[in-house]
Amino acid sequence: MHRRLIAPGALAAASLMLAIPASAAAYQPGAPGVGDPYYPYYGNGGYDVSHYDLRLKYQPRTDELEGTATVLATATQDLSRFDLDFLLDVSEVRVNGAKAAFATSGQHELEITPAAPLRKGTPVTVVVRYSGVPSTKSAYGFTTWHRTPDGAVAADEPESAWWWFPSNDHPSDKATYDVSVAVPDGTQAISNGTLQSTTSRLGWTRYAWRSGKPQATYLATLAIGRFDITTGTSEGGVPVINAYSKDLGDNDGAARASVERTGELVDWLTGYFGPYPFSSAGGYVPDTTTGYALETQTRVYYSPKQFANGSNTSVVVHELAHQWYGDDVSLKGWKDIWINEGFARYAQWLWSEHEGEGTTQELADYVYASHPADDPFWTVAPGDPGPDDQFDIAVYDRGALAVQALRNEVGDDAFFAVLKGWPKEHAYGNASVADFRTYAEKVSGKPLGALFDTWLFQPSKPAVSAARAVSLARTSAAVTRPRSWKQIAATNDVHGG
Repeated sequence: MHRRLIAPGALAAASLMLAIPASAAAYQPGAPGVGDPYYPYYGNGGYDVSHYDLRLKYQPRTDELEGTATVLATATQDLSRFDLDFLLDVSEVRVNGAKAAFATSGQHELEITPAAPLRKGTPVTVVVRYSGVPSTKSAYGFTTWHRTPDGAVAADEPESAWWWFPSNDHPSDKATYDVSVAVPDGTQAISNGTLQSTTSRLGWTRYAWRSGKPQATYLATLAIGRFDITTGTSEGGVPVINAYSKDLGDNDGAARASVERTGELVDWLTGYFGPYPFSSAGGYVPDTTTGYALETQTRVYYSPKQFANGSNTSVVVHELAHQWYGDDVSLKGWKDIWINEGFARYAQWLWSEHEGEGTTQELADYVYASHPADDPFWTVAPGDPGPDDQFDIAVYDRGALAVQALRNEVGDDAFFAVLKGWPKEHAYGNASVADFRTYAEKVSGKPLGALFDTWLFQPSKPAVSAARAVSLARTSAAVTRPRSWKQIAATNDVHGG
């Protein structure tokens, strides 16, 4: 669950981001963006990253961060120059061992010119030494580096990496990670994956974390502060690591009562989505004033505000569902956000049914009846909502309606086969809405073009006659609010940040 940060309509046209034609000179600069129409300058062209090794040191008192990033990649074209997305101050860059020239451009581009050009297919090792105060940096008028009373947090969507490590910042270029962070004794550093080691020397403690499965840059997280860390193993054998700020105040009990059920909920979700895809699970609740949660891979970020009105297992279910739908299988482009949010929302509906607080059909009926035909809710197309509405409530609720429509159209056997088969079909990769439709048609044996068009792309409320697949048998006057709706709706505040 996330917030919308920037409308990139003022950016240059995506056509500027396309790869250099093969007919051009042998060595050319990599494009300063992958060409995503929502965010043309996000990510970069010309190379593919396989691993990030980040060795960092952070002083919470001053917000000073220094680090050395080693980026392992492969050139995907003959490169004379390439970009990384980054905001902090760079002191040195090396490419394959040799010092490289570097400069900054645009809002967040670090331009690197290696001493010798790179031929397509060449393994590339980029070392970037840097330092700075992340909270003083901004791009497009915002920051995603969140200061806390005892440290800081990097967790946001669609971007957060620029403030703490140089990267190819687009979900289409996933990589593995080693994140090693030194902090003053008494402070902890939390990141994704599993904790490999903890060492102390001269008043500093270094925490080394490893993510051994491919991970999108926006799903990488860093949290520094004073935490109470709990560890355990789910009944199904998944290691669980949770962390809670020592300054959560009145929200502490509700946060723990929710997040400590992570292992149970991971095991429950495996019944729908298949084996858990990563080496650990868990979440952390820092002392922030933000309002959203985020599915940072293996280590979910939760705002204390998620638990201001009491425990909420529904939001935990939502973010854990993303570990399959969004993290394991990531979107190809940001327009494919429905695959992330529609299915994570639907997981909340499944949990509601499991808890006896409203079936998925009752929730679908309620959502449909709650929005009259002239409600702007229906003008947002979850299958391609546009950058301004990428995290609109319709992407979640109308998106879940589309999932229920699919279920009623193909029947439970085919539907649950699709639900569990999809993460396996595209494990650790990227996929689009079109890919999902193709897969659902293959498994169900039914043409689904009209259904997908009606529920995901038409800017209008489907008529009941056209929406027979949703089985809307009741009039709006007869639809009652399911008991689970309060918890589900409590997660909606995140859209405003």
